[in-house]
Amino acid sequence: MGEPDTIQVFVPLKVRRKNGRPKILPPADYLPSEDQTQDPHILRAIGRAWSWRRRMEAGEFGTVRDLAIAVNLAERHVGRQLRLAYLAPEVLKRLVYKRDAVAITEINLSNCAALPWAEQAKVAFDDAEQGDA
Repeated sequence: MGEPDTIQVFVPLKVRRKNGRPKILPPADYLPSEDQTQDPHILRAIGRAWSWRRRMEAGEFGTVRDLAIAVNLAERHVGRQLRLAYLAPEVLKRLVYKRDAVAITEINLSNCAALPWAEQAKVAFDDAEQGDA
């Protein structure tokens, strides 16, 4: 069996540590929305997920369970949050740049990350907008 195809995507975000926790820094040309409606917990969860993903890819942890034990969180919680590191670039762009998805929860966004990239934005943003109607 050959190597699986991979897709590399560059998302211009910086992650730095503040008080031992990962923090997402937006690109220099980022303009925050006037109403600041995006839940900051979602942005922090995405930053944490990317940090965990990098640590796992570096071989620091062999399984999600090993990671969960190291960060002292439930394996189910870590696995769900880790999915956020696999969101489509369009979804990340809308969350970080435009601060879209005011009605989407972290759990719904995590479930959305399991979908093909082409479907994620529709599910994440259209469903959230319909919930507001």
